[in-house]
Amino acid sequence: MIRKVITYKENFIKFYKSQDLKTQEKIEYVLDLVRFERQVPKKFYKLLENTDGIWEVRILTTFKNIRILCFQDKVTLVVLTNCFLKKTQKTPQNEIKTAEKLKKEYLKDNYGGQ
Repeated sequence: MIRKVITYKENFIKFYKSQDLKTQEKIEYVLDLVRFERQVPKKFYKLLENTDGIWEVRILTTFKNIRILCFQDKVTLVVLTNCFLKKTQKTPQNEIKTAEKLKKEYLKDNYGGQ
């Protein structure tokens, strides 16, 4: 099964472009796992508890813990909403709220609010 990965709004692209080349390559590697692996290891991709279907893509580098929040539209489409440098154990609530808000906007734009 191949998943298609798309971005919604500009958050991910701005973040990605602000990273150095090595970090960009690491992000691309993990997104390829999400695209092509049937069973993506939880250390790279997991559903966040107590959210409205928000998933977390996890990129670990020597100096940074990057998180990309996203959701799945149908089975084979992953929509990237926002990303950030993780500095604490827990994923910040404001980042989750942003992802949930963008998910609602996306669904309204694409399905008329279903």
